[in-house]
Amino acid sequence: MHITGWTVALAALGVIPAALTESRTTAWAWIIGVGVLALLDVWLAAPTSWVGVRRGTPGSVRLTQSTHATLLVANVGRRRVRGVVRDAWQPSAGATGERHAFALRPGESETFRTSLLPTRRGDRLAGPVTVRTVGPLRLAGRQRSFEAPARLRVLPEFASRRHLPSRLVRLREIDGRTAVRLKGAGSEFDSLREYVVGDDVRAIDWRGTARRGEVVVRTYRPERDRRVVIALDSARLSAARVGEAPRLDASIEAALLLAALASHAGDRVQATAFDRTEQARAASSGSQMVAALADALATVEPSLLEPDWPALVRLVESRVSQRSLVVLLTTVDTSAMDSGLIEAVVALQRKHQVLVGSVEDPELGEMMAGRTDADAIYDAGAASRAMLEREAVATRLRQLGAEVVLALPDDLAPAVCDRYLALKAAGRL
Repeated sequence: MHITGWTVALAALGVIPAALTESRTTAWAWIIGVGVLALLDVWLAAPTSWVGVRRGTPGSVRLTQSTHATLLVANVGRRRVRGVVRDAWQPSAGATGERHAFALRPGESETFRTSLLPTRRGDRLAGPVTVRTVGPLRLAGRQRSFEAPARLRVLPEFASRRHLPSRLVRLREIDGRTAVRLKGAGSEFDSLREYVVGDDVRAIDWRGTARRGEVVVRTYRPERDRRVVIALDSARLSAARVGEAPRLDASIEAALLLAALASHAGDRVQATAFDRTEQARAASSGSQMVAALADALATVEPSLLEPDWPALVRLVESRVSQRSLVVLLTTVDTSAMDSGLIEAVVALQRKHQVLVGSVEDPELGEMMAGRTDADAIYDAGAASRAMLEREAVATRLRQLGAEVVLALPDDLAPAVCDRYLALKAAGRL
């Protein structure tokens, strides 16, 4: 059961007769009388089993976007039901207006909306539905809570999609410059031509030679459609907050923008999130890739584990057999020397082109600019040393042949895509 505010107000009014008579007996009699009325109201209230509810939720929504959940309330009893229903959600779902008053005749139903503005990505779960019915005196009533499972998947914000149009323009420019297919080394067959002195005899096409009656060789061109493998490090360093969000969120933005751009370029894209094991995987083609990747990465959270780089190398080698662009979205700092990142880049660079993307901490720049007092000078010295050590690791990666992108959280996604376009324009993919 439950009591309403009217019961409390009515009980408080008992102070007046108790003060006038200066009698405790009067006060107790008043309280007991109010209690009897409340119990009578509970007995007269409609059973909560007469109220049927059904939840409805959208499949997914992007972070920072609002949506709503619906709650259908129906009277399956024999008489009028009046009360309140609460559509509860976990706090990070950002539910507002979750309490709804209803008054339904037998057989009637009404649909209520609960506004949702999620504050975190991932699966936001609904809590129990609580139904309260009140009696005719509106002093008290019956209450019941029951589970009505519902889930709202909150996808990454993908704020970096604003950079996509300008990168698509550059992509079309690159495609226009390479529209003429150059004969030469490659793995995609182009045409047959007459043999000339100096051609590799292994390129002779014997069937074409037999048909034409003259020696012809096969010519090849570099493949137009490449494979792009995106690997997001979801281990402990990705949990560090840079600005207002974890490092992992900036990596997710970079992965989504790169996947969108590479899909428009016709490249085959697959992505993985890993720490010690694979946490999420997405592989698709065309316009479906971004949606599949956003759904897969929505529930990925940083784990307090060290990354298993040898396992990632084995994973990449098991999934791609041809030369690919492998994008490692991780943290470049001195711990990379001991974590196995260097060895992983060496192993991958033998066959693939590796691009390492890492988030820079804007606080380091702010610390370096501080010179107001002795403490600020020490902070600036520590920040300068940290940046020098990180740059030393980045230089080592570049010496191994990898491309390295260090950028602030909001700049990482476009910077990674710019490097991808540069590699594509240079024919290094």
